[in-house]
Amino acid sequence: MVFEFRLPDIGEGVAEGEVVAWHVKAGDSVKEDQPLVSVLTDKANVEIPSPRTGRVLSLHAKEGEVVKVGGLLVSIEEAGGGGSAPPVAAPSHGHGAGGAVAASPSAASSPSPPISPSTAPAQGVSSAGGRVLASPAVRHRAAQLRIDLSQVRGTGPQGRVTDTDLDAFAKGGSVGASASASAVAVPATSPSSHAPPSRVDVPIPSAPAPAPVAIPAAPGPLQTRVQIRGLRRVIAEHMAISHARAANFTYVEEVDVSELVRVREKSKKRLEEKGVQLSYLPFIVKAVVQGLKAHPSMNAYVDDAKQEIVLCKYYNMGIAAAAPDGLIVPVVRDADRKSITALAREIQDLSERGKAGKLLREELSGSTFSITSLGALGGVLATPILNYPEVAILGVHKISKRPVYAADGSIVPAHLMNLSVTLDHRVLDGITGAEFLAVVKSHLEDPHQLFLEMA
Repeated sequence: MVFEFRLPDIGEGVAEGEVVAWHVKAGDSVKEDQPLVSVLTDKANVEIPSPRTGRVLSLHAKEGEVVKVGGLLVSIEEAGGGGSAPPVAAPSHGHGAGGAVAASPSAASSPSPPISPSTAPAQGVSSAGGRVLASPAVRHRAAQLRIDLSQVRGTGPQGRVTDTDLDAFAKGGSVGASASASAVAVPATSPSSHAPPSRVDVPIPSAPAPAPVAIPAAPGPLQTRVQIRGLRRVIAEHMAISHARAANFTYVEEVDVSELVRVREKSKKRLEEKGVQLSYLPFIVKAVVQGLKAHPSMNAYVDDAKQEIVLCKYYNMGIAAAAPDGLIVPVVRDADRKSITALAREIQDLSERGKAGKLLREELSGSTFSITSLGALGGVLATPILNYPEVAILGVHKISKRPVYAADGSIVPAHLMNLSVTLDHRVLDGITGAEFLAVVKSHLEDPHQLFLEMA
């Protein structure tokens, strides 16, 4: 019996996923629940297990290809089965976001082969609900060009509309009237439930699109072309949207963290005995919470669709972290309710699982404020890009030992660190950022206040 496995429903609001890596190949024997394929949705890698025991007959999607929910992934000859007509697994529903889910074998539908570029329909192919397949960046550009995506012939995987398709349409096609206000999906956090963001449609106003830049040709050996895909593609799209929508403005402050260095060194050994690594981040998180409590307008996001600023009365800190495939932002929820030790333990866990690609989708969404740090490689200064639609992000830079003037005029050694806060200048003024950093600075220069806040 041949079982055709389709991409299951792997989270609320997920219509498609990119095949990041196959863990099997045609001809391999596979056991039920054995890792089959890794699929990227939003910023989470989801490892999908095999729903059957048997032999892999063929893979129906290449690495880097985007497959919509219900799209054919792999054909498996079940152990002990013959070669009769294949039952088809329908996409499952009602599962929690981020989990690895197998399609239900009891539900069946007619087989539908994947659409290749050569067999793509004359116009954009729709996913469930009639939505044309296209990335947020392509949708944004289509809105700028006032192009109706449903009128564009998609030549990408499964009829997906690409930038090249937009260029071809703009040169020779007529522009649909319905594209005057296209939409880009962005997260919107629910203040009442602390739940991960849902998706809202943001109208993008028309604007002149930049002309494509011609890349000069060079002899083959002098150039290497790398496809933008996987997590890097998601990051590129998110950063482009943030840069296009928000007015990024950065304010910088210098902080004397000499006492913080002493406190951390004193506590570090004791926590290491418990298997907890104590970095400076837990202290910074607690100081940021105090700054946000003093300035609630910074613990917020912008709902562009409704032209509203949403103030959050809870404190979910997004902690930017380097992963093998690019930057991820795991979320520490309710940071105001957790001790320095609890924060250290949670940040360590999120970091380790993030590097291993084991974070769940809900652990990468729902932040109200973000912090980015390169630790010892933090440099002197950086201007972080907002984690849109949030209105502020803190950049943490390296600690350097330098001579400073003491109050009595003598020169003494001190540990100094720069902090930079990037604000959405559409809704926040520079004075707000300066006052916020003043509170953060106060708590980092006298870290004993952070322990009193928990009392």
